Amino acid sequence: MKVKVISRSTDEFTRERSQDLQRVFRNFDPSLRTQEKATEYVRALNAAKLDKIFARPFIGAMDGHRDAINCMAKNPSYLKGIFSGSNDGDIRLWDIATRRTVCQFPGHQGAVQGLTVSTDGSTLVSCGSDCTVRLWNVPGDSFADSDNLADNSAKPVAVYVWKNAFRAVDHQWDGDLFATAGAQVDIWNHNRSQPVNTFDWGTDTTISVRFNPGEPNVLATSANDRSITLYDLRMSSPARKVIMRTKTNSIAWNPMEPMNFTAANEDCNCYSYDARKLDEAKCVHKDHVSAVMDIDFSPTGREFVTGSYDRTVRIFQYNGGHSREIYHTKRMQRVFCVKYSCDATYVISGSDDTNLRLWKAKASEQLGVVLPREKKKHEYLEAVKNRYKHLPEVKRIVRHRHLPKPIYRAANLRRTMIEAERRKEQRRKDHSAPGSIVTESVRKRRIIKEVE
Repeated sequence: MKVKVISRSTDEFTRERSQDLQRVFRNFDPSLRTQEKATEYVRALNAAKLDKIFARPFIGAMDGHRDAINCMAKNPSYLKGIFSGSNDGDIRLWDIATRRTVCQFPGHQGAVQGLTVSTDGSTLVSCGSDCTVRLWNVPGDSFADSDNLADNSAKPVAVYVWKNAFRAVDHQWDGDLFATAGAQVDIWNHNRSQPVNTFDWGTDTTISVRFNPGEPNVLATSANDRSITLYDLRMSSPARKVIMRTKTNSIAWNPMEPMNFTAANEDCNCYSYDARKLDEAKCVHKDHVSAVMDIDFSPTGREFVTGSYDRTVRIFQYNGGHSREIYHTKRMQRVFCVKYSCDATYVISGSDDTNLRLWKAKASEQLGVVLPREKKKHEYLEAVKNRYKHLPEVKRIVRHRHLPKPIYRAANLRRTMIEAERRKEQRRKDHSAPGSIVTESVRKRRIIKEVE
């Protein structure tokens, strides 16, 4: 006689650590749990509501500057540090953890227009409207222990005087060169007081410059003549140029897909391009109601943050047409610069009201120590919410945002104007000979021409 017994290995049921969850073996036959989808839908609905209840994105303000903040820079070797430069020539190093000034860098006689940090995190490069480029040594952790701000003032290592004012600066991701934007694009070396190379295409002022994270010798610039230009340091002339209908204020490369970049434009939109195909935008990111002033990608490359003249900060998916989050406060004025933290957890914004503000990248994220059981629950609720996000109730709750009245009214007015323009174009097309009027896609409409 054969006897069937249940045989279980203790290794399958023993937890490796005391924090681990007990293993549960389930039969996924849908006939056994007929209400499973209904239960999960309710959980997704509740998770979407709880996200709204616990959404507290604003962490705190860092006050100390006496004029509008123009630019910021991250230190790639120091997670908690952020540099900021203002219109009165003041440069400060902030400790994000304590939200206080660690060190000051006095010396500029005019507005600080650009900041960048070298690849090894030891040198800060600043430029401004006083026609100078200054190199500074970045202080170590010992400065963070001192409470006397007067002792924490640094002196420039080198000062390079040039004939034109500067508008922006950026350092190579892997190398010793940095580029400045102004009347032309100048390439500098740390050990040379004169530019090692100069690029000039057109006669208008260049207002932003960004090096490619994947190819150290490639950089992109935008200028006042509404152009976006790609340069290659190995060539004697610029590579490619695209002219848009409105000016581009800032450019950011995707760190995970270095062939793609996103441009922050004056027409309230952001445009994502593939550097290999500039005759059409890959994606148009809408929602702002005024000029987009600055843009910065998350280190993960999946999201980017924008700051606008409409006094709001928005977070977009890299391939999404509309913003995922909108951040605003009553006291925050026009946002001139934004940055993601190096761990993609926080967003820092600098505005016209002399304040740096610290925000959570995920508005409802729980800060501090999260137990393994809590982490598993958050992951499960996020997965359930993502599974049912297409259903009307969940979609409505997830998409809803409370907007300030001026933003809400301006968005409605902008929507009305776009709809009226679309109707007018459709009527003109209906009353014209077939094929005489060709409707351009939104991705091509804002581009005038591409020059090679």
